[in-house]
Amino acid sequence: MFTSRGEMKILFSAPEKDWADYREVLPAALSEAGIAADLVREAAPGTVDYIIYAPNDTLRDFGPYTRTRAVLSLWAGVERIVGNATLTQPLTRMVDAGLERGMVEYVTGHVLRHHLGLDAHVTNPARRWHPAPPPLAADRPVTLLGLGALGRACAEALAGLGFPVTGWSRTAKAINGIRCLSGEEGLAKALRGAQIVVALLPLTPRTENLLDADRLALPARGAALINPGRGALIDDDALLSALDAGRIGHATLDVFRTEPLPRDHPYWAHARVTVTPHVASATRPATAARVIAENIQRSEAGEPLLHLVDRARGY
Repeated sequence: MFTSRGEMKILFSAPEKDWADYREVLPAALSEAGIAADLVREAAPGTVDYIIYAPNDTLRDFGPYTRTRAVLSLWAGVERIVGNATLTQPLTRMVDAGLERGMVEYVTGHVLRHHLGLDAHVTNPARRWHPAPPPLAADRPVTLLGLGALGRACAEALAGLGFPVTGWSRTAKAINGIRCLSGEEGLAKALRGAQIVVALLPLTPRTENLLDADRLALPARGAALINPGRGALIDDDALLSALDAGRIGHATLDVFRTEPLPRDHPYWAHARVTVTPHVASATRPATAARVIAENIQRSEAGEPLLHLVDRARGY
């Protein structure tokens, strides 16, 4: 049985709906990892060893948590908390198998939808018979912006289907079977001529409005844009103009600057936009609980934390 130094106290600092999802699977995961701990919803700050945290919780001041050895976020995105000056403890983000597989399924599903031109057959009130087969995947270049855990999994899945995949990241990476580019010059190369673009970058000051009018003009005319990353990666006005001009043929958007997306937002009524309500992927409590338990176990053993956030980069 793994035992922490002294009596371990873990604070679950998240809305009640999250507690309902984790109240059974998290103790089970901790027990399975051999971690004996008191999992609580409230505690005196000076007694807390670890905080399991959702960025939409009310906790904002981490200063009093002087004993806390790490803050373990339940979310993949940490833009809401990474700039919190009181958060001096190590911070991890959530990357779990369920979230990864969900994102792979969403991205491959919508890439195939646009590649095969399924919309023309799903909605065909004129009963138009137009037997024009789509090109093979090998003839449809796809660019994936972001090569973190989720982006890499999606890039590999698309390459496995036969698409020529170009991946772009801020820093240089190497992935077998993927053309990997980086930096400002690499971004232009990655976008130029792409027929499908998938945005899976974290939101940082450097990535906000990354897809502006100039960059939206680089893909092949009529290209599809899929954004399950962060809404603010895209300049909304520039995208609407590109859609109206036919430079972008269709945009499938799952994330937005304001959520829920306001009912009067132009995206809802635009014929070339598909709105999905932030469902591309989600943290699955059963698999996420095991990631949390493993990180606590690693911390107690003096090992590096998984998915540790780089404060300077913002993710």
